[in-house]
Amino acid sequence: MVKGFLEKLHNFRLLPVFVIVSMVIGIAIGKLYGISNFALTPPIDAIKSMALGAYEFNIPNTLALGVVIGLFMMMYPAMANIRFEDLGKATRSPKQLLIVMFFNYAIAPFFMLLLAKLFLSGEPDLYTGLVLYGLAPCIAMVIVFTYLSAGNGPLAIILVALNSIVQMALIPVYAKLLLGEVNFDVWLVGESVLLYLGVPLLAGMLTRFFGVKRFGEEWFGKLKFHLDTMSIIGLLFTLIVMFALKGDLILEKPLFVVQMAIPMAIFFWAMFVVVYLVGWKMGLNYRDAVAVGFNSTGRDFEIAIAIAITAFNPTVALATVIGPLIEVPVMLALVWFAKKTEFRLFRESPEGVIAV
Repeated sequence: MVKGFLEKLHNFRLLPVFVIVSMVIGIAIGKLYGISNFALTPPIDAIKSMALGAYEFNIPNTLALGVVIGLFMMMYPAMANIRFEDLGKATRSPKQLLIVMFFNYAIAPFFMLLLAKLFLSGEPDLYTGLVLYGLAPCIAMVIVFTYLSAGNGPLAIILVALNSIVQMALIPVYAKLLLGEVNFDVWLVGESVLLYLGVPLLAGMLTRFFGVKRFGEEWFGKLKFHLDTMSIIGLLFTLIVMFALKGDLILEKPLFVVQMAIPMAIFFWAMFVVVYLVGWKMGLNYRDAVAVGFNSTGRDFEIAIAIAITAFNPTVALATVIGPLIEVPVMLALVWFAKKTEFRLFRESPEGVIAV
């Protein structure tokens, strides 16, 4: 019975059902406990508090830590499945790197600014939250979406690593340029890179290295089913946690969510489709086009939330928290879009397709 359920998780056609169920469960939990009424400790601050023995274990704070756990469950299998000897090949991809750098830093922040002006000019706090959300490219979950759509994992890691370095220098510049004087700790970026990228990357490398060394490649191939299962469960768990954190708000102020959802959905669909098609037109194969598309589309919601909490008022912070509630379902829809268009746009199937 359990095995049958796990096999259903791997059926990509059923994934939307599981996603919707997870969102409903999260909203119900948030409504039951009124979690939006509590002041939440950001995950990085929570971990620091735990190390100092000053952390308050309550339902909202524990749920907030669940985001870290869920992201690790999503990221770790993607990292463990990568042949890290392929990372060297991925660094020799100048065309892919240039596409991502151009769209992430010359297009995305200003496109999000334009959408904020078009849709939220009369709502200054929501406007600020949306602009903040567009400042930095994602440094974690895009690897998972690349993985789910059978994209080039090693290339995705290289692109994420490059983005994590570049954004440390450019986020303060963009924040000042687009929002005026914004004061926040730039080391928030470095801490996020370490927590959301560094830890699962190290765990994945060690698992693959010692697993293959001791038991062989064939054993690791059998482990792949369980790793894929963990990634999907991590995704659903993360959805439950994120929607639980703001479930009561969604029911009480649905218009608030809709106001953010419309420009964000436009941003994610437009960015991915344009970059994906640019990659196709420039002769990239499917696996690289997907990796480039997701790395140019996903936003660093952890950084946006952290900046909003430290430099702005609670309403701005709330606007950024709404972001991932919209981003994750939309990005899953883009995974479906990529897989549906693969054979229409690209002549050959990518190697190593991941069945989900």
